[in-house]
Amino acid sequence: KLGQWRSLYKSTCFLIEVSVGQATIERWSQDYLKFAESKQDRSRWPRVLGIDEHFFTRKQGYATTLADLSKRKVFDVAMGRSGKALEGYFKRNQGRERVQVVVMDLSDTYRSIARKNFPNAKIVADRFHVVRLVNQKFMDVWKQLDPEKRQNRGLISLMRRHHKDLSTKQKKNLRSYLCEVSGLETVYDFKQSLTKLLLLKRQTKNQCRSLIGEFLKKIEGLKSSGFEQLKSLGLTLEKWSEEIVRMWRFTKTNSITEGLHNKMEELSRRAYGFRNFKNYRLRVRVYCGY
Repeated sequence: KLGQWRSLYKSTCFLIEVSVGQATIERWSQDYLKFAESKQDRSRWPRVLGIDEHFFTRKQGYATTLADLSKRKVFDVAMGRSGKALEGYFKRNQGRERVQVVVMDLSDTYRSIARKNFPNAKIVADRFHVVRLVNQKFMDVWKQLDPEKRQNRGLISLMRRHHKDLSTKQKKNLRSYLCEVSGLETVYDFKQSLTKLLLLKRQTKNQCRSLIGEFLKKIEGLKSSGFEQLKSLGLTLEKWSEEIVRMWRFTKTNSITEGLHNKMEELSRRAYGFRNFKNYRLRVRVYCGY
């Protein structure tokens, strides 16, 4: 470590003495990044791929992150998030037949892109986004039933958390409140049982077959509900039922991709923002890639 610091100190003193300009430093940095990127092997697509969007600039809009979930690294970044915007990128990059699993949120656009460009891959819904959607619809129903208490922060904390994570006193207080509002207790218990079902992991094929019937009953219960929010949730879960059921078999989620997004945002902050997507992509592939 001491030798490295001495080498860095000498290099800094040398640059100050010879008055190297900012443009030269920038050019050297770009050359180093290109050299580092050339050492990375990106000839093979990952077997487990995560797809998600992230914001780039106001002018250019959103970009798409392609993450290797097995290695917890960024495989690549492409500009745009629509099928038309990404069509050229996928044409230039062959070997997509190697991808076996694609994990994504409940985006119809990304699902159509995955079906078109990854013919051998199974699409798996991201567990976090599915559970978050269930919670959002439930909170909307709660607001409809009791708009005044919906603003209570203490109750919001209790209603959002999983029932198993509450203490005995908290469960008692929450149950007492649920009984005061007509219909809320039934909706809450249904939401808890549905969430518990969605959070299952590492299930065998036989276990999944036995759970599918229960999941379909939950969907029918939502669709026959008297609340429009729950009917909408039931239709969404029905449309994504095949991808959601696969969550029970696969453990990888896009939380890995979200963590990589935090690193990418840190790179942008250090650079005070990027305007050139080519430079941004180069840095992401070097610092967040293989």
